[in-house]
Amino acid sequence: MTSTSIPIGVVTVSDRASRGLYEDKGGPGIVAALTDLLASPWHAVPRVIPDEQAVIEAALIELADQEHCPLILTTGGTGPAIRDVTPEATEAVCQKMMPGFGELMRQVSLKVVPTAILSRQTAGIRGRSLIVNLPGKPSSIRECLDAVMPAIPYCIDLIEGPRLETNPAHCVAFRPKGA
Repeated sequence: MTSTSIPIGVVTVSDRASRGLYEDKGGPGIVAALTDLLASPWHAVPRVIPDEQAVIEAALIELADQEHCPLILTTGGTGPAIRDVTPEATEAVCQKMMPGFGELMRQVSLKVVPTAILSRQTAGIRGRSLIVNLPGKPSSIRECLDAVMPAIPYCIDLIEGPRLETNPAHCVAFRPKGA
């Protein structure tokens, strides 16, 4: 990690993983995808937490406000199950919601599995941080990040975050001419 390395929050929301009863595969899935997709120096700021709305909110606030992560990616807790509250926590801490992220991720996932319609993934802005809820399965994480990553660097530009460059072999970020 260098002093110019960009901190990226990686939050696994799972009761079992947070208690050590289940191997966290979501967080490592996010890190593996970002390793391919990003060209800028970055480092993960990981958290493995239970499905508790107050705990999720506290982790997102800490990563945005104290760790200064311009991008925070969550995995887990986006379905219809009783304890799935990641979207509610995300909405509670964000000043602006970015529904297009969830719409696109569901559209991509529906091409693979019909139950993608059950996903409640969302995204939002807290200060200078973009928070994106991803699914829990590593292959689904990659599908969703492949879909939304072209828009993420420009979104971070617009909220006055650091310039995030993608690896053109895996992802071409869209920025208007001159941006």
